[in-house]
This record gives sequence, structure tokens and C-alpha cells, in this order.
Amino acid sequence: MTARIDHLVTSGTFALDGGEWDVDNNVWIVGDDTEAVVIDAAHDAAAIEAALDGRTLRAIICTHAHNDHIDAAPALAAATGAPILLHPDDLPLWKQTHPGRAPDGELADGQELEIAGLRLQVLHTPGHAPGAVCLYAPELGTVFTGDTLFQGGPGATGRSFSDFPTIVTSIRDRLLALPAETTVRTGHGDTTTIGAEAPHLQEWITRGH
Repeated sequence: MTARIDHLVTSGTFALDGGEWDVDNNVWIVGDDTEAVVIDAAHDAAAIEAALDGRTLRAIICTHAHNDHIDAAPALAAATGAPILLHPDDLPLWKQTHPGRAPDGELADGQELEIAGLRLQVLHTPGHAPGAVCLYAPELGTVFTGDTLFQGGPGATGRSFSDFPTIVTSIRDRLLALPAETTVRTGHGDTTTIGAEAPHLQEWITRGH
């Protein structure tokens, strides 16, 4: 069966450092007709489960642990039996949202996850959050960047646990090394490509160093 990417947008609240903001999040489902993984279980576990349409959920992969990307993860895990995977450097952020429920497994730089005959390569890209990761699917020509890279520039670094020079280094060393035609599927907003973002990112790199 042919692997595919399904896209769901869910809405909720992002909360950090005492502030709250209404946000729309991209939820990405990667798999085929029988099995899938979810990248960032945001806001609405029931809607995500419905989008799975009966497929076996193999894992809930967290690009980072800001609450708007993980708030529905425990409920989705309880409904499906799927493990929650998170880079351990983001545990302090995770515990702010789910103090009584730890993730089930760890993500590590260079790790490869397999689903529906595809590889998802874990790229540790700290900056927006200490344990932020991107997931590169070479067979699909796409990278899931969470909040590390958006159309128009890097993710925000003005709040706790974030650092601008670090995110610029992550983008320069990990994402700009990918083929220019690679589709960038973000945590919020529109899809773009590495090639489209590269000229803008050179300016950010200059500012970051």
C-alpha cells in the first residue's frame, strides 16, 4: 500500500510564561491504509482519532513539548494504546503540562522510525525548545519541522527554554543540508520548501552570529 501524509488542523491555546494565545496547530498523520504515526497530537484527541479512520496508531511523535503540541497526547495514547515519544531534553516543558504522565519513549538524534515502509529520521534541532526535533522522510521528500522552521523564518525564541543563536545553528546545520526541493511541513501555518526558505535564512544566520 502506498504511504501518504494526512493533514489535520486543530485549535486551542498555547500557554507559557504566564501568557496565553489562541493558536491553530498542524497535526500530521503519516502512514498507509493500515498503520500510521501522528506527529504532534494537538488539542483534540477525538478529531485526531477520527482522522486515523481505524488505522493502527504506532506512535505519537512530539516535535517538542510546548503545551499546544502535546496537550492531546495522553488522551490519544489512552484511546489507541500508542506510545508517546519525546526527546528527553524537553521533559521540563512536558512536566508543565502533564506532571503526572511521563512519555513512553525517547527520541534521539539520528534515530530512524519506520512506518508503512517509510523512514522518519530524527534530527535534533534545539532552539525553539531544548528537545525540539524535526522528522525527515526522504522517501516522501519532506521534513516535519514543528516550530523550528516556518514559512518566512525560524520559530520564536523569545520565551523560556528557547535561544535564538541555537535555533539558527540548528537550521543552518541540519535543515539547510537537506535537498532544496524538500517540502517543509510546519507546526503552524503554510507548507514551504527548503529552497524557498534558504535565501531568507541566510539573513537570519547572519543575525544569529
